[in-house]
Amino acid sequence: MTAPCTLFSCQPGFEPLLAAELRSPGIRLIEQGSGWGIAQVPGMTFDCCFAHHALINSREVVGKSVNALASAIVDFFLQSMRDERIDAQWPSIFRGASVEGLQSRVNSVEKAWREDAGSKMSRVVKLAQPVFPPSSGAVRGLFAYFVDFNRCFVSRECWHGGQRRMKDDSRAPSRSYLKVEEAYGILAKYPQPGETVADLGAAPGGWSYSAAQYGAQVCAIDNGPLTAGARDHSRIEHLREDAFAFHPRPGERYDWLFCDMVEDPFRVLDVLKRWIDHQWCRLFIVNLKFGRTDPIALLEVVRKTPLITNRCSGVRIRHLYHDRDEFTVAGVVA
Repeated sequence: MTAPCTLFSCQPGFEPLLAAELRSPGIRLIEQGSGWGIAQVPGMTFDCCFAHHALINSREVVGKSVNALASAIVDFFLQSMRDERIDAQWPSIFRGASVEGLQSRVNSVEKAWREDAGSKMSRVVKLAQPVFPPSSGAVRGLFAYFVDFNRCFVSRECWHGGQRRMKDDSRAPSRSYLKVEEAYGILAKYPQPGETVADLGAAPGGWSYSAAQYGAQVCAIDNGPLTAGARDHSRIEHLREDAFAFHPRPGERYDWLFCDMVEDPFRVLDVLKRWIDHQWCRLFIVNLKFGRTDPIALLEVVRKTPLITNRCSGVRIRHLYHDRDEFTVAGVVA
């Protein structure tokens, strides 16, 4: 493949949903593998849920050895740098598909690339950082994605969805703690000391614990018990009430609405719409479980919900690194 293309990466196992989502704006994958798909389109013009990254205007690089691959990537980078100057830290990301043993190969190529490129432009390579910026959106740097041991796609432009692996906390009550921690970065906003949080269906308390650790005052609404670090936390008030029926008192408004209930996603969406309509919160992070419904149809319903599209800003719908059969909706209520 010589023409520029876009390589999309996603969580392994969710390639069919990525392909289905891309079909809506008329993008068709011409090749795909574990955690990736390729489309012969030059750019990225919409906010994608199931894509974690999109390498825009990427070029295919092939080589039978580590040094051959590294040399080809260096050549690509040097040619693209002809009219560009780099004076600050920039992202240099080498990743690979979910193939046994491939990451070791990727690491070797990255090391060889740094040595080869460093001999030619030492100052620029020293500024290269192997991490994405914390927020989502367009990023310029060097991005290499290996689809197998002898073939990769390289680009200088990447659309970054913001998904990332989070560090666990041994005192967190559940794995769901990681999802809300990841969602903060997607939204580019974090709970602040003194802010208030309503966590609907909170038990066992992973999201409540997270917000409380940032200094927020949390109202955890669930008939079930809170456990581990959320139990008896000084900044968490536990109300044993029906999360669907709960709402703020007259004149009261929470800074954050959290919701990660294992319930019918359309019922949860109705809760979110009610909270937006009454302006009961300023920001929200809500998970919609699609295990028993068509995820693409659900995604389209969310995207076409006027209360979300017209009354909210900075809305992000993402299949997070830590999500499974669900996606996360986050935004700011106008």
